[in-house]
Amino acid sequence: MIRSSKIVGGLLAAVLAVCGATASAADKVTVQLKWLPQAQFAGYYVAQAKGYYKAAGLDVTIKPGGPDISPVQVIAGNGADVVVNWMPDALAAREAGVPLVNIAQVFNQSGLMLTCKKASGVSSPKDFKGKTLGVWYGGNEYPFLNWMAKLGLKTDTDIKILKQGFNVDPLLQNQAACISTMIYNEYWQVVDAGVKESDLVTFFYEKEGVASLEDGLYVLDSKLKDPAFVARMAKFLKATFKGWNDAVKNPAEAAKIVVAADTSGSASEKVQKRQMENVAKLITNAGTAKIGYLEPAAYERTVKVLLAAGSSPVIKKDPGKAAYSHVVWDAAQK
Repeated sequence: MIRSSKIVGGLLAAVLAVCGATASAADKVTVQLKWLPQAQFAGYYVAQAKGYYKAAGLDVTIKPGGPDISPVQVIAGNGADVVVNWMPDALAAREAGVPLVNIAQVFNQSGLMLTCKKASGVSSPKDFKGKTLGVWYGGNEYPFLNWMAKLGLKTDTDIKILKQGFNVDPLLQNQAACISTMIYNEYWQVVDAGVKESDLVTFFYEKEGVASLEDGLYVLDSKLKDPAFVARMAKFLKATFKGWNDAVKNPAEAAKIVVAADTSGSASEKVQKRQMENVAKLITNAGTAKIGYLEPAAYERTVKVLLAAGSSPVIKKDPGKAAYSHVVWDAAQK
């Protein structure tokens, strides 16, 4: 009986050892999002919920962002392996000493726009002069400042900037003629608040020729020198792209997954489905072999836009090819 117990104990120990080895085999990855859980980040949540990360041997932690969270500060403090960020903020941070490198560009179109009430007298960009315009800061102001420089409007005299919170109140309360909105989020908050679409006029940064790349994935330059890190990120990208392809293909399913991930309970499936449908418009290469690939021409266009901001350029020097790398994306294709 004692001998039998020893055998059972030995087998149990062996099983536990195997389980422990299996558990430790999962590579940990922490991704810091730019904002709170919403369909803007559906691909990550879908990949997590449908087991794509787990199947790739990854243990992924998705950290939501918020108004007081800077992805740049998080990764600089080693709080994440990879962050979701807009390129203007990433390049400005790089120039300031945080060597971020873009390893993938899921959104290949910009969703940023100014939304104005027609009643404010704005029908074209030439009407901005003398008006109050709502602008997001915390790294989101760079595209706007570049646009104003391109229009020849001085932000201290020709227009008044209202540092906009992450809501649409300034437009609803007539505190600003125009406010910053995203095609997939704040614009619809204005409409849901009762403002008719026919009473609004919108200016897409993409159409105005001042768009910059949004929602790219960035890592620290030094990490790319580690083959193990590159391999881990390649698995992360491959699983993430699968999640995004599913989200674009099935917005209703993605909405349910996002709502389930929102622990605050404030998200609704109806709103998230609509948001996902609009996010899908910004990922025009979803379902193709090119998803997540940063086109060099698009990168160079963004850099040119950021350098051309008159006396206050977003960046002072062209970072060249050092600010992006295809090494992880290429590895993800294998």
